[in-house]
Amino acid sequence: MNKLQGFEFWKITLKGARYVVAPMVDQSELAWRLLSRRHGAQICYTPMLHAQVFVRDGNYRRENLYGEVCAEDRPLIAQFCANDPETFIKAALLAQDYCDAIDLNLGCPQMIAKRGHYGAFLQEEWSLLEKMVSLANDKISVPITCKIRVFPEVEKTVQYAKMLEKAGCQLLTIHGRTKEQKGAMTGVASWEHITAVRKAVSIPVFANGNIQHLSDVQRCMEETGVQGVMSAEGNLHNPALFEGQSPPVWEMAEEYLEVVRQYPCSLSFVRAHLFKLWHHTLQIHTDLREELAKVRTLDGMAELNAQLKRRCQEEMARQEAGEKDHGSLPFPHWICQPYVRPAPKGPGSENGQPGSQPKAVCVKRALEDADAPPEYLSKNKQKKKARNPKKNFSMEQKPKYIKCEQCGNPKGSKCVFSLCRGCCKKAAFKATADCPGHGLLFKTKFDKAQRQKASEPDRQASEPDRQASEPDRQASEPDRQASEPDRQASEPDRQANGESLTQTCPALPSASPEQPGRDPVA
Repeated sequence: MNKLQGFEFWKITLKGARYVVAPMVDQSELAWRLLSRRHGAQICYTPMLHAQVFVRDGNYRRENLYGEVCAEDRPLIAQFCANDPETFIKAALLAQDYCDAIDLNLGCPQMIAKRGHYGAFLQEEWSLLEKMVSLANDKISVPITCKIRVFPEVEKTVQYAKMLEKAGCQLLTIHGRTKEQKGAMTGVASWEHITAVRKAVSIPVFANGNIQHLSDVQRCMEETGVQGVMSAEGNLHNPALFEGQSPPVWEMAEEYLEVVRQYPCSLSFVRAHLFKLWHHTLQIHTDLREELAKVRTLDGMAELNAQLKRRCQEEMARQEAGEKDHGSLPFPHWICQPYVRPAPKGPGSENGQPGSQPKAVCVKRALEDADAPPEYLSKNKQKKKARNPKKNFSMEQKPKYIKCEQCGNPKGSKCVFSLCRGCCKKAAFKATADCPGHGLLFKTKFDKAQRQKASEPDRQASEPDRQASEPDRQASEPDRQASEPDRQASEPDRQANGESLTQTCPALPSASPEQPGRDPVA
């Protein structure tokens, strides 16, 4: 199949793109991609698409790719997560006419990827990945690319990248963190790994990680020699990152809401973007955070943005005459700027300070904390209480559940074993017993299977008799069919006899009103 490969693909199809918006689940939708392109982004990825769902669900295809066709949104790379070569190829064939390349996600470190067995949790299965990339390179009409995370060892990361290149990968994006570096343990991405891979392969390489400002983009290119730089979190907090600008947050929000009106998307996507854009300001104006969580329309979000703008402009006016205090931020909170995650805590530390005792082993949460004050509510419950003032959150008034005898979870009130459902299922299976309270019918199903097994010999024994009587039934069939014309011919005579009988038997007289006691037969 004739298609551009490697550096030709990057220079011609991708137009030598250097500024890249990362694939982000529920965050890199069409409206956000268009906003980013207007402010310097040169290439964008779709959100990660699930290959199996993409193949079987036409609505999913329409909502996530087919319905988002826009001439302004090119070049575009569609990213899929998959762990089956055939499914991945089917999804790629369905998507190839709507994008410029297909990307295989080998970098997602989240728990959902672990449960689904895709993303970064495939990085040890080299033979499977080699087959997936090779088949895609042979069968689809657009180039295949990959996005990966690094191994702790530089050499293993290099071998991993060379294996993908040999299988047919035409462009490689490297996130310089391991799959364990996520959430509170994100830490700093390793540009050393990216540099080593860039020197070892002969295909274009994009770098991902530690990108918060345009200066970081330029420094990354100089230090690693990559062809392009990808941004995810930095782009979410400042869509104008690749322009080198830091506009007020309300300006970006206004422009984004205008794009959403033209290219509608889920309201949850819009809310998530505004939370990111307003992150620092919402630390000051906390009431707006609650309002944003509750608003249900684009007009309501626009009104909140106008309210935030007025408050920030009033604060700007007050600060003009006085001393400027940005706290720990490089700019005032109303300016688009990155969110810097706190450094990961070391083992046995608390808030950066060494701990005197090791942390306890993680166990299932207790039903109630008897030592905690009854009026204490977690932050999550405080938010729920603000949204539902009439709802009861008092621990004292809530029913105390009886604990399971084995694990401490609430036991089923009608369980015959006095256990929770998980423990009851194991006990009922082991004892071949029923538990109607949990809807477990192991004994019933076992008895039914035994009855069916016992009745099988009788059914098989009666089968020869049934088969032996079959010839007699078939032999009598011609006689029955031969007598059918005689029966039909005699039908008119039978009906005529019935009519003559009716005429020769006159109706019996009924009793008259004057003689109520007379016998009508006499």
